[in-house]
Amino acid sequence: MILKTEVCRFCESDIESVINFGKMPIANGFISSVDLDNEYFFNLEAAYCPRCTLFQLVEMPDPKILFNQNYAYHSGESNSMQLHFSKICDLLINKYNLNKNHFCVEIGNNDGGIVEYLNLKGFSHLGVDPSKNVSDIAKGKGINVLNDYFSLETSNKIIQSNSKADFILAANALAHIPDLYSVFSGIENLLTDKGIFITEDPYLLDVLNKTSYDQIYDEHVFIFSLTSMQNICNKCNLEIFDVEHVNTAGGSLRYFISKKNVYKKSSNFNKFLNYENDKNLLDTNTYKLFSNNCLNSKNTTIDLFDKILSENNSICGYGATSKSTTIFNYCNIDTKYIKFITDTTKIKQNKLSPGMHIPIYDYEYFQKNRTDYCFLLAWNLKDEIFDKEKDNFSINGQWITHIPTAQILK
Repeated sequence: MILKTEVCRFCESDIESVINFGKMPIANGFISSVDLDNEYFFNLEAAYCPRCTLFQLVEMPDPKILFNQNYAYHSGESNSMQLHFSKICDLLINKYNLNKNHFCVEIGNNDGGIVEYLNLKGFSHLGVDPSKNVSDIAKGKGINVLNDYFSLETSNKIIQSNSKADFILAANALAHIPDLYSVFSGIENLLTDKGIFITEDPYLLDVLNKTSYDQIYDEHVFIFSLTSMQNICNKCNLEIFDVEHVNTAGGSLRYFISKKNVYKKSSNFNKFLNYENDKNLLDTNTYKLFSNNCLNSKNTTIDLFDKILSENNSICGYGATSKSTTIFNYCNIDTKYIKFITDTTKIKQNKLSPGMHIPIYDYEYFQKNRTDYCFLLAWNLKDEIFDKEKDNFSINGQWITHIPTAQILK
């Protein structure tokens, strides 16, 4: 089932197409060779709403297809994300005086998330995630988890079985949920009068500035800006009172949200609002430029690969990310260019990449079958990867990136 729209998913105004990537498989749909005839495709097209400024997908597969018992992204595989989650836990304790009487809810906690660290420190918590396999992993760690989609209805269930929440948390989760009105209505319903909702998602201005078009895939039905997030909150009796930029997920904005007229707006709020105005976020030409930059990135990436192969060199991919699905299928990169992809997530190993069917192997295979070049697919984890590989692949091999432009990293 495809959820297609010709108007804004939130404010129902006319939307304007930005870029059409064409036929695309499920980003996390890593597939076995026996299942290739049943592979699912949809049309990946991004648009924006001139009224509320929401950057969004025109078509989105039914969330039940994306978030299921075989969901392939496990945040627990990344050391840097674990450190990031623990720091958010520390922020709650040090900045907001979190105590044992407070109740915290995390939307989309995956196989652990922020509530994993709240649980370790003995704080009252609940994670809410729709994918059963990662929910089961989290439960195995002793985390309290509700295996469900977050909505207004779900918020009432939580209140009945627990209480209202002093803190609601989300990290790279809201962009995945098509019915924003139900989600934000649920947040407003679940929060105590002085409760705080802290959420972070990939930042639209980072995507535009870096031409990181691989942030656009089926799960990212929205890519938010401060302007669009403010418009959403206004409609749901909420308001943003603070904001800060963080480096996770290729550049994200973290929003601090409460019920209206509870907290004073910070200087950072005005700073980022002015920044978005200066970057002409409402100007059609901004999105035309982005579309042109995506096409240029595609062409220069292929040109670089062709040059490397013409010199009898070989290339593999590092990190079977959901983002890589957009890169490979938009650029038509298959095994002609990429011999294999290495990934440490067991559920992806010995499968094929969505659409282009590049084989995925474990780290041991990567070590025994070194290529001359490695395409950094998990570029948002560059520091963590380079630290791991400084005495391994990086000694003799060279790295390729497409962010912010196709290049060999020196």
